[in-house]
This record gives sequence, structure tokens and C-alpha cells, in this order.
Amino acid sequence: MFSELQYVLGGLSGVLIGFTLGLVGGGGSILAVPLMVYVVGVKSPHLAIGTSALAVAANALAGLWNHAREKNVNWRCGGSFAIAGVIGALGGSTLGKAFDGQKLLFLFALLMLVVAVAMYRGRGASGIEGVQCNRENLPKVITFGIGTGTLSGFFGIGGGFLIVPALVASTAMPIYRAIGTSLIAVAAFGLTTAANYALSGLLDWPLATSFISGGIVGSMLGAAAARKLSASKGRLNTLFAALVAIVAVYMLYRNWMAFQS
Repeated sequence: MFSELQYVLGGLSGVLIGFTLGLVGGGGSILAVPLMVYVVGVKSPHLAIGTSALAVAANALAGLWNHAREKNVNWRCGGSFAIAGVIGALGGSTLGKAFDGQKLLFLFALLMLVVAVAMYRGRGASGIEGVQCNRENLPKVITFGIGTGTLSGFFGIGGGFLIVPALVASTAMPIYRAIGTSLIAVAAFGLTTAANYALSGLLDWPLATSFISGGIVGSMLGAAAARKLSASKGRLNTLFAALVAIVAVYMLYRNWMAFQS
């Protein structure tokens, strides 16, 4: 279906996504769909969303393994959040498949601007001490889970930039633990969305494989760079937020022109 060059571009795009995820944490996967569409050259926005969802889920599982080894995952809370979110992701991805592809990309670009602002505002966040996940806050965890899962499924994104603050708000866990715990939900939402799109034939397995392979390499490089540049995390988040904003403006322009033609 795709040329060899497109598979190579898919692998290189995966390296970039993995690198940014390893370097600045949550939010990197927001670039997966734009890269699929504008760099790899996937014509169908729905195919790009379905394929990137699988790649994002795979990268999340790899990251979860690393965080679990460092005992930085709250399994009970993350599992509850993910189970609730899968319901939302299923509904959101079903709605997304029925939505006009160009309009979906336009809304996706608007979401990217929100992500850029959120990343900039949280560039110096240190987190909250005192992890809690019990019957008292379970309704809040479930509510946040369904909401973030719906957005994740609709746009075909990992949603880590939404899940991390949602976990902090609903459980009061420290942000560093929320990052590790969020990967349970990112993987669950991505697999749900990918499966839903695959049932409609909107997932290219070879392209997803090349993207995932590149992501594994990129995440190792990004993690190594993050250790060396840990003191500059706030500056890195600011630069990445600016990059996301620039890509969002480009997407808005491209899709606005498509509406006018």
C-alpha cells in the first residue's frame, strides 16, 4: 500500500516521537498523527489515526516497563483509571471514525494548541506529595478516566498530557509517579482505539511496525539525553511546546485551505 520510502519515513518519524517522549515525557505522541499525514504521506486521516494509535500504545508499554522496574507505578489507581477510560476510548474512537477526516484534523490542531499552552504552563511543576487511591476518590478517578479516554479515542492520541494532571487532581499523587502510572492508561486507550480502527480496516500494520521500531530507538536516545539535560527540563518543555504550537498552526492553515477549495 505504501512505498519503501514511506516506510523509511515512518521509521524516522517513530525515532522523533520516541526521542521527544524520552526527552520531555508526556505530550510527544501528539505529533504522531501530523507526522503520519504530512511527512509519511498517509492520505487518509482515519488511517493515520488508527496506525499511530497502535504505535503510541507500543511506546507506552515500553515506557511502562521501565517505570515499573523503578517502582514508579501505582497499579491499582492506574488500572481503575484505565478501565474507566477504555469505555470512553471505545466511544470516542467510534465517533472519530464517523467524523469527516479534514474536520477531525482541524479539531486535532486546536487540541494541539491547548497541549502547547498546558506544557508551557507546567514547565516548572514539581508535583504533590501523598499518594492516595481509595473508595472516596474512586468516583473522581472514574470520571476523569472516562473523559480523557473519550478524547484519546476521538483523536487517536495517547493522552498522557491529559492523564497526568487528571491523576494528580483525582488522587493527589506526585507528578513523577503520575507520569509512570499514566502509561497504563495511555497503552490501554491506544490499544482500544487501534483495535476499533483495525476492525474497519483503518490500520496499516507494516507502517505501524516501522513506526514502533523507530520509536524504540528514539526513546532510548531521548532517555539518555534527558539524563544529561535534566537541569534544563523547563527550557526543553518550553521549546517543545513552541514546536507543537507551530505544527498546530500549520495544520490549521492546511485544513482551512482544504475547506475553502
